[in-house]
Amino acid sequence: MGARVRLTAAERGEEVLQAAVQAFGASGYAGTKTDEIARLAGVSQPYVIRLFGTKQQLFLAAVHTVCDRIEQTFRAAADREPTLVSLGHSYEELMAERELLLVLLHGFSASREPAIGDVVRERFGGIYRLVRDLTGATPVETREFLGTGMLLTVMSAMQVMGPAAVSLPWAEELNATLHDPEG
Repeated sequence: MGARVRLTAAERGEEVLQAAVQAFGASGYAGTKTDEIARLAGVSQPYVIRLFGTKQQLFLAAVHTVCDRIEQTFRAAADREPTLVSLGHSYEELMAERELLLVLLHGFSASREPAIGDVVRERFGGIYRLVRDLTGATPVETREFLGTGMLLTVMSAMQVMGPAAVSLPWAEELNATLHDPEG
C-alpha cells in the first residue's frame, strides 16, 4: 500500500472548495449540508467549518470561485481576440463544467439572503463591466451577450444542450439560433 500524501492546509482547503462547488451545483444553497461537502472532500465536517466558518461563507467562497473562473476564462479569450464572439466561445467551453454554471444559478436564486445577494450582484456586475472593458461592447451589446449566456446556462441546467442532452425539437431549434442568429 502506498504512502498517503499529506496535503497542506491550502491544498486541503482547495479540495473542500471544489467539493463545495460540486455539492452546491447539485443541490443548491438550501439543499446542501456541510457534512455532505466534508464527505466529498474526504475531511470531517468540523474541519470544513474550521476552514470556512459557516455554510453561507462556504457558499460565498464557491460563488467567488465560479465568478473568478468565468473572469479568467474571458480574460484569456480576450488575450487571443478581444471580441464578444471570442468570449462567447470561451463561455461555451465552461459549459463542460456544468456544476460551475449551476452554482451561479443557485447564487442568483439564493440572492434573497442579504449577504449572498450582495456578493452575487457585485460579482455579476463585475462580469458585466469586464465584458465591456475587454471588448469595448456597448451596454446593449453586453446585455445581449449576457442574455445569451444566461440562456445557455439555463438550457444546460435543463439538460437540453451539452453532454447527455435530452433531444427536444424546441431546444434544438433554439440552440441552432445561438449558432446561426439569422436561423
